[in-house]
Amino acid sequence: MVYDFIVSSCHTKKINKDVAECLYAGVMTDTGSFRFNSTSADVHTMVAMLKETGFDHSQVHENLFDNFLESRFRFFGNVLLNRMELFYEYNTALIAIPQKDLIKFNVKTGDTEGLVNFPLSIKGIKLAAVIIDRGDERKSSFRSKGGFDVNTFARKYFNGGGHFNAAGGNNIEQLSEVIKKFKKAIEENKEQLTS
Repeated sequence: MVYDFIVSSCHTKKINKDVAECLYAGVMTDTGSFRFNSTSADVHTMVAMLKETGFDHSQVHENLFDNFLESRFRFFGNVLLNRMELFYEYNTALIAIPQKDLIKFNVKTGDTEGLVNFPLSIKGIKLAAVIIDRGDERKSSFRSKGGFDVNTFARKYFNGGGHFNAAGGNNIEQLSEVIKKFKKAIEENKEQLTS
């Protein structure tokens, strides 16, 4: 949208190398590194134009995805081993993270980025969710493959929204209650999740 605004306001020449890097970082993360279905030909055309400014796309990727502390990887390992539940009857994976895990692994804002995508690589999983107990609220991230609309799902059950295959939400109920709510929601959406 920012790129379209710049172009439509006749300021395309103001997109220099620094601006292009920022726009590229935003579009790369919003499109899941260009893998979501919502990534249109227009997105790739935009990226081609941004590349003409001469920025180093591999450096942007490295700065975003190859720049984490060891504690983040240990946290991910713990979460995938001890906090992930699979509901194959609903083609769904859930990772529910209690606040004590955030404290134990010294998790900072942004350290959980991308975690929700891991379960989507499991064969048969169409919906992946991460629910994190942040103390005063429970933050949820949803990702889907295929025809399951997590935007509608997040709006209906989790006070959220987003895109068709990537959305989020938040709740004030305790983690255990949000988990129950999630399990009820996937049961109510079984037909869509299993078709």
